[in-house]
Amino acid sequence: MKIAIKHWLHVNLFAMLIVVLLGGSDAHAKDHELILASTTSTENSGLFAHILPIFEANSQIKIRVIAVGTGQALRLGRNGDADVLLVHDSAAEKAFVAAGDGVNRRPVMYNDFVLLGPRKDPAGITGKLDAVTALRAIAEMKAVFVSRGDDSGTHRVERRLWNLSGIDVETASGTWYREAGAGMGTALNIASSIDGYIMSDRATWFSFQNKGNLEILVAGDPRLFNQYSVIRINPARHRHVDVSTAKAFADWLVSAAGQQAISQFRIHGQQLFFPNAFDP
Repeated sequence: MKIAIKHWLHVNLFAMLIVVLLGGSDAHAKDHELILASTTSTENSGLFAHILPIFEANSQIKIRVIAVGTGQALRLGRNGDADVLLVHDSAAEKAFVAAGDGVNRRPVMYNDFVLLGPRKDPAGITGKLDAVTALRAIAEMKAVFVSRGDDSGTHRVERRLWNLSGIDVETASGTWYREAGAGMGTALNIASSIDGYIMSDRATWFSFQNKGNLEILVAGDPRLFNQYSVIRINPARHRHVDVSTAKAFADWLVSAAGQQAISQFRIHGQQLFFPNAFDP
């Protein structure tokens, strides 16, 4: 009888040990969730819906995206609330790394910004190749211009262009210059509803459904170039950062497989993100 009880205890203790070990394995697997802070353009355009399942299927790493403006993404990284960033403000990114908040910044892809406006184009900017000249024309006409006003990468580029134009949009805020304080999709909806001018990344514009009377009026100025880079959060600054998963994702983005996945993403048959990790 005692032998039978002892055998029963051994079997059940072994079974319990297996359950605990399996439970621990599941918990560890759940820990392999990468927190990626990125821009609204990469999320809203559908790029992530295309490339992330490819990475997840091959790596068994689940990615949770926090889609915000680049300024907010950098703040999340600085606070240790993300493992890796995919953002588009080169000057701010370099400062982020120089301050010790990020490591190993690498270029991933690029596209461009465009100036949109109503077909009637009261400011007469259609076809201009100089974005700064176009903005001056909008200001002189006091035509409504909708700014994201959210410290995103798009907003930062827009404000730099206004600074180059010599127009004080701070003073004009609330009149012809309207600050949405929102993401690209919301700002585009506002511009579409009031026939205003607006600057957008091309990818979000092509995926945007409520175009109304808006169309691309100005494109091709080199100052509208839009570079995206990946940055891992510095583990020396935040010890809880998942170094292995962050490195795996960043390495994949700049690998031949990741670059191919990006290049294969299309909206209405048009490629909108161009991989350049291998460019000198």
